[in-house]
Amino acid sequence: MMEIKRADFVISLPEYGNFPGKGLPQIAVVGKSNVGKSSLINRLTRRSKLARTSATPGKTRLINIFLLNETFHLVDLPGYGFAKVNKQEKAKWGKMMQGYFENSEELLHVFCLVDIRHEPTQDDIQMNTYLCQMGIPFTVIATKCDKISRGARQKQLAPICRALLVQPWQVICFSSEDGTGRDTLLDEIEKILAPDQNESADETEKISE
Repeated sequence: MMEIKRADFVISLPEYGNFPGKGLPQIAVVGKSNVGKSSLINRLTRRSKLARTSATPGKTRLINIFLLNETFHLVDLPGYGFAKVNKQEKAKWGKMMQGYFENSEELLHVFCLVDIRHEPTQDDIQMNTYLCQMGIPFTVIATKCDKISRGARQKQLAPICRALLVQPWQVICFSSEDGTGRDTLLDEIEKILAPDQNESADETEKISE
């Protein structure tokens, strides 16, 4: 299984453009404000202060880029849907994210974070629709799953799957508190970065059967 052996903060950008090391594969992280993007990055990398976390929603207002294992970039996009931000600021964030999606030639996949305790918001659905229209592969990650019992998770996933048009087995339940889903997420990253290898492995398994 893949492991994150090195993680470094690279740069914060007010709009997507050139940065040191650009050209490596990218995986982006999106989600509404306070859904736990920074906490997920910190848990994933086992670096508690790599991505700045805040109790105040809407703190991430820039495109934050991290270099993992010196082989790919994890791109943390601004949280959307924060009610206390004025329309001008919201429009600025939207333009920033749209600029990223339209101009990043290295983007392979997007992790879409939603809070498992709540139904997806209209902003979540709009992001989902946009990615589908753009043909950008994505995985839904249901965060904060430690806040509910294991038995309640499937029930909570039902409205999320309906709203975002995915199947329950396609959603990764994740907790930055107890590490639930971390190994599954690492496996997913490994598949994203080396799809050819995974296809070869699948073919080998079929032949052996």
